[in-house]
Amino acid sequence: MIIEEANKSDISFVLPSFNERKNILPLLDELLELSDVYELELIVIDDNSTDGTSSLVRERAKKDRKIRLINRLGRSGLSSAIKEGCINATGEVIAIMDTDGQHEVSSIKVAIQKLLDNRLDLVIGSRFLNESSIQGLSQKREGGSIIANSFARFSLPTKYSHLTDFMSGCLVFKRQSCISLIEQIDVNGFKFLYELLAISKGSLKTSETPLSFRPRKYGTSKLDMAIVWDFLISLVHTILRRTIPRKAISFAFVGATGVFVQLITSFTLMSFSKIAFEQALPFAVVIAASSNFLINNWLTFRSNRLRNKALIIGLIKFLLVSSLPIIANVGLATSFYSYISQNALFSQLAGIIVVFIWNYAASSRLVWNI
Repeated sequence: MIIEEANKSDISFVLPSFNERKNILPLLDELLELSDVYELELIVIDDNSTDGTSSLVRERAKKDRKIRLINRLGRSGLSSAIKEGCINATGEVIAIMDTDGQHEVSSIKVAIQKLLDNRLDLVIGSRFLNESSIQGLSQKREGGSIIANSFARFSLPTKYSHLTDFMSGCLVFKRQSCISLIEQIDVNGFKFLYELLAISKGSLKTSETPLSFRPRKYGTSKLDMAIVWDFLISLVHTILRRTIPRKAISFAFVGATGVFVQLITSFTLMSFSKIAFEQALPFAVVIAASSNFLINNWLTFRSNRLRNKALIIGLIKFLLVSSLPIIANVGLATSFYSYISQNALFSQLAGIIVVFIWNYAASSRLVWNI
């Protein structure tokens, strides 16, 4: 018996959770059944759930020391939770799976065995192998995942082109091979696995196993517009070889929407109110700046998102921070319009380009405290 215990592999399960009260305990019970095969460590990283998930896990952890709880206050996000769990894990093998019941424990057990038997660095539970079963995805989400995987394959090193599911949340890997890469992961990234593969630059020995993706029993999916936005930013970030900060890319994309808002506003005022360009421009610039603030607060800086009273104060700060470049925007655009070309489009673009760097650097620090 002592020999058998000595031969057990140390496996740390990293289990990110948010409002999974009805799902978490059945999953923990099922994982604990693997203690006959592995030396287990079950790490639940809870993002301060409002439904009592962390309290349930805490009580269960008192009864079984294989379970650990990291209850996070003031920080959130899936990639961030997974990274924190991995860094705190002690097992030689780390397994990541969702806590919503959609990943079968039997599938991840097969992945662990494949990792150990074939001297691999990483094994992914794929929803898109021929042997896989997808019951937990709607046709719309399945189609979206297929498109996202196609873009991901294009942006990642060719060594990973054989993989089929870059968006998977079910994976196992050797700590020794991956922990230094995990420490570099941007926690605001779209998907933990995608970020890991991008940072590794093709250095990992990878494979996949079929995943049976079950319907969620309780609760609702966490997929929203912010996650789709993160994916687009991650793609551009990777294609640019990670040379430009993610938030700067997001800020620039939001700025592009501001360009559209400014142009539409100025042309609308000039067309329907019959006021001159010089009078319409200041209103258009302020409206565009306010639009940029709200979208950046929702998407770019959502980990530091301002709410309620702080949102109003943040808007005022943002407009104050932007006041100098707003003046520069108006002054440069007006001068361009008056002395170089009476083209409202080119005149405004000249002013917009000048203010971008100042707005990003100053507002990141003074408004969102980044």
